[in-house]
Amino acid sequence: MTPPKDKSLIIVGDRQIAHVAFEYFTHDSSYEVSAFAVERAFLTRGELFGRPVLALEALETTHPPSLHEAFVAVGFARLNRIRARLYAATKAKGYTMASYVSSRAFVWPNVPIGDNCFIFEQNVIQPFARIGNDVTLWSGNHIGHHVTVADHAFLSSHVVLSGSVEVGQYCFIGVNAAVAHGVKIGDDALIGAGTTILRDVQSRQIYAVDETKPRRIDTFRFFRIDSEQDRDG
Repeated sequence: MTPPKDKSLIIVGDRQIAHVAFEYFTHDSSYEVSAFAVERAFLTRGELFGRPVLALEALETTHPPSLHEAFVAVGFARLNRIRARLYAATKAKGYTMASYVSSRAFVWPNVPIGDNCFIFEQNVIQPFARIGNDVTLWSGNHIGHHVTVADHAFLSSHVVLSGSVEVGQYCFIGVNAAVAHGVKIGDDALIGAGTTILRDVQSRQIYAVDETKPRRIDTFRFFRIDSEQDRDG
């Protein structure tokens, strides 16, 4: 059942992440989305999901911070810099920055979560972890005890952070990555999909496993599909 709506929200952004944010805030939060906002140079439409799309530069003239909160719904482009910049600009206008935490996430009660966070379903966040500002945790991650995730980080799905891991600012960690107990990941690091990290990562380093190579034979040869009749079923 959708919670009762008692707060008004402006979503900053109008692309796919904003579409997703609209769905989650609409169906699983106490926020009513009142409008979208983008920088004037990127204003290409007047409406999205029946809500107006406004210029961020003049947003407070029609939707003042005293009546509306805001959420910046942008992905990890430019290693999270675009989202961080829009977060700072929106907050500087006086808006309270909302966070979304799925009702289907498990977050231990003593875990502080910053503003402008996007925490999807099936995340498990264990005791004494700390989540900074403007952090995205896509679905299905394990955030172990005493883990710290610093501001502006982005974790894709099914990431495992073992206990006492530290993730620096602006980091990106790809799908199915695993980080061993006590490892420190420096600011601006990128951990690729499926990568296992067993030792500390320095700032701005990239760790990635090689892409899986295709087999030399195709599926028809592998399954011995030889005739036109076989191909057509």
